[in-house]
Amino acid sequence: MGHSDSVDKAMQAAVDAHVFPGAVLLVRVNGTIVHHQAYGQTSLIPQREPAQPDTIYDLASLTKPLATVTAVLDLMAEGKLRLDDPVASHLGELRGTAVGDVTVFHLLTHSSGLPWWRPFYQRIGERDRAEPGFLGSEAAKDFVLAEIGREALETKPGAKSVYSDLGFILLGLTVERVTGAPAAAHCRARIYQKISAEPLFYFQKDGRLPWGDIQKTRVAPTEQDPWRGRMLRGEVHDENAYALGGIAGHSGLVGTARAVAALSGTWLDAYHGRPSPLPVEWVRRFVTRQEQIPGSSWALGWDTPSAPSSSGTKFSPQSFGHLGFTGTSLWVDPERELEVVLLSNRVHPTRENQAIRQFRPRLHDLVVDMLVT
Repeated sequence: MGHSDSVDKAMQAAVDAHVFPGAVLLVRVNGTIVHHQAYGQTSLIPQREPAQPDTIYDLASLTKPLATVTAVLDLMAEGKLRLDDPVASHLGELRGTAVGDVTVFHLLTHSSGLPWWRPFYQRIGERDRAEPGFLGSEAAKDFVLAEIGREALETKPGAKSVYSDLGFILLGLTVERVTGAPAAAHCRARIYQKISAEPLFYFQKDGRLPWGDIQKTRVAPTEQDPWRGRMLRGEVHDENAYALGGIAGHSGLVGTARAVAALSGTWLDAYHGRPSPLPVEWVRRFVTRQEQIPGSSWALGWDTPSAPSSSGTKFSPQSFGHLGFTGTSLWVDPERELEVVLLSNRVHPTRENQAIRQFRPRLHDLVVDMLVT
């Protein structure tokens, strides 16, 4: 059995064990794709459909580094944002609130003191029933901004890292205020198109895909959602992102494994000082663990390995990566010039399946052993 066969066997075993219905794994070493395969099914319900290497997956929280963080880095390189900017300097509605003095640095490192999550979508949905059209509107964004402004901070900013979707919702809104466009739209114009990182996009509010040549059958469905009362396909899985129109700083981006790898390669090139749309001095800073926050593994919007890590036990300490709730992940080891993209829809047909937590670290260890020489 060849090395790639060992990885194939592990991925197929995960499908057979119902870790996910299907997945795409892409591995690149020293700039060369050494593995790019699809496994299992894209869809189980209402019918079985085989996964393909170009299947489009809901990236969930990979939105954070691939869109929001990349946009923030680009804006900082242009001098339009600074790490020590208070959030209220860009979102004026937050002046005088507890979160108003929290900085962009605190949001990027999940050390703002904000809680990790709130079910904003429930109240937005209730209001939409009374005021049709409220869901997904600019008024819904204003509502969420006001709700976050009413939050009491759970810790002093900078004292502790607690993963927070709320913080990244604020970062996404900050990018929109500074650029006049969502983070992914800014990145597409500035970065994605230059490196052929397509498709990386948000679902349209009305369910249309942004390019006519992309068929909805290429899109992996996610959950049979009790709140929306339907199987989700061609719309964002995250309820809060959906209530905000499908576009948010914490979630909403969708794409293929090859598109994700195009962008991760851009970060890796900049890290090593090679030609890249991203400036090396900022990339190095963004992927370095921020040691001044006690007990934190976070860099600026990227995570770094800490035991136990979803990257396994063999990635170097300089590595950076992120996970997505739907069953997606990206880990980059600059020491080995290794990029591993795993995209799945483990939430299909239900999010109750948590088996991927045990599988991810084993897979990353196997990839290092089998595919990295």
